[in-house]
Amino acid sequence: MVMETIDFRTLSPQDKYKYLSSSVTPRPIALVSTVDGARNVNLSPFSFFNVFSANPPILVFSPLRSIRTNETKHTLDNVHEVREAVVNLVSHDMVEQTSLSSGSYERDVDEFAKSGFTAQASELVTPPRVKEAPVSFECEVKEVVALGNEGGSGNLVICEVKMMHVQKRILKDGLPDPFLLDTVARLGGDWYCRASGDSLFEVEKPIGKSGLGVDSMPESVRNSDVLSGNDLGKLGGIERFPSKLDQKDFLKEYVYAVEEIMNLAEAGKRLRKLHTWAKELIAERKIQEAWSILLWADTLGE
Repeated sequence: MVMETIDFRTLSPQDKYKYLSSSVTPRPIALVSTVDGARNVNLSPFSFFNVFSANPPILVFSPLRSIRTNETKHTLDNVHEVREAVVNLVSHDMVEQTSLSSGSYERDVDEFAKSGFTAQASELVTPPRVKEAPVSFECEVKEVVALGNEGGSGNLVICEVKMMHVQKRILKDGLPDPFLLDTVARLGGDWYCRASGDSLFEVEKPIGKSGLGVDSMPESVRNSDVLSGNDLGKLGGIERFPSKLDQKDFLKEYVYAVEEIMNLAEAGKRLRKLHTWAKELIAERKIQEAWSILLWADTLGE
């Protein structure tokens, strides 16, 4: 695998931003509403954003200084004056209006009006929330950490969530459902992605257990030219290999398929066929069955 090496010490701020924003993806979007000391409202999206703590519940977003002029964002100025914010999540049906709200408007311009979003009064904080947002977090700004004073420098706005509003339509079993939430995220340039449909998938988390790991696998499995890294990750999640009896029972159940493979003349083809079969079982989440095939294949010495 050929890699390109990029020395950030030699890059301009513009190029640093391009490489980072095109690589660290996808990034969730915080559509943030704030007010200044005169209670003028500002609304602006930020993709340098995420959740960083559950207890206390902390969200962080980062308004960058302008790379071109070194000016600060109105949002950053506002949270220094009034240490409150509402972080609104952005669904697919909000994305164009959200982009519109990111324009370089003068301080006295109401981005709610410009974007066509509806300002809805918050319960605990002064800034309004976005009525159209599937989820809104009313926050107290605990701290603002400046990461530099030059163009492109970030400012970590550390927000403690005080109240959360969720549209009931996106709830399933009491929690936001990813298919119903339908959020979008930023990529590099003008590109976005959508968390919906075939782009969503589940990966079992090994909570409370320790998998065997890739290092415990037979060499023929670790170095397989059929199995991918994801396949090995799934295989390594089991806590024990199937017993000899389990392997025997599986092979007996699929005796005709096993005989067909063993009748192949070339040993290399037999091993590849067995690993391909195991790969199909892994895709069906039949991990123990896949291991039965792989461990048996390893005993063939091919």
